Amino acid sequence: MSAAAPPLLVAEHLGKRYRLPRHHLFAAPPEVQALHDVTFTLQAGRSLGIVGESGSGKSTLARLAMALEPPSAGRVLLDGVDLHALDRAGLRAQRSKLQMVFQDPYGSLDPRRTVLQTVSEPLAVLHGAGVPERRERAAEVLGAVGLRPTDLAKYPHEFSGGQRQRIAIARALITRPRLIVADEPVSALDVSVQAQVLNLMQDLQDRYGLAYLFISHDLAVVDLVCDEVIVLEQGQVVERGDPDRIFRAPEHPYTQRLLAAAPQR
Repeated sequence: MSAAAPPLLVAEHLGKRYRLPRHHLFAAPPEVQALHDVTFTLQAGRSLGIVGESGSGKSTLARLAMALEPPSAGRVLLDGVDLHALDRAGLRAQRSKLQMVFQDPYGSLDPRRTVLQTVSEPLAVLHGAGVPERRERAAEVLGAVGLRPTDLAKYPHEFSGGQRQRIAIARALITRPRLIVADEPVSALDVSVQAQVLNLMQDLQDRYGLAYLFISHDLAVVDLVCDEVIVLEQGQVVERGDPDRIFRAPEHPYTQRLLAAAPQR
């Protein structure tokens, strides 16, 4: 029997504290603990959902996983490499492996840049790719998300919200990542469009072997797309497991309250 593959992403005892403004000049600045002792693993090609109320630490966890902020404690390993121990050049070399899709399909795209400029930017920044390669790869990923190569010359205002999120996904795909951190990627979309984008993300996962770290307050969305779920309350993991078990027979009172408050679809 062959040994199990090592996990793609490992979070070990992650903690994050933020300093708040001082109440007066000579007082020590107060701190808030946004995350406390969060540990998990994510295998290649799998999806891990992080759920919780606003302020539970979900987006903080996403920023630490992307190495956009340093943890106050613990570490994040991608393919065994500690992201937060790398220098600027080392982190840049790892960036192709992980990309992010944000919540707002309107705010995440620069209205002054064409789709070609937006989608191909990671190739220019991370790989120094020339214009012909950027155009070819941009056309490829645009087709993968259901848009046309002729859309490369257009601007964001010419697209609907769902199409803009497809553009954002194409931008994340262009470096051929192994992991995509999706922070509330469909919450700003209509329900019917949400289903289309979620189906697209699942198709792309099957086609490219992507792993998703899926941040959401929407339990139905996480139930649909994730293989495992972690429930955060005030920065701490209170429950984890298979979504079928978590959402049908939750054990922790906080998870039970989340489910009771969730709108029925």
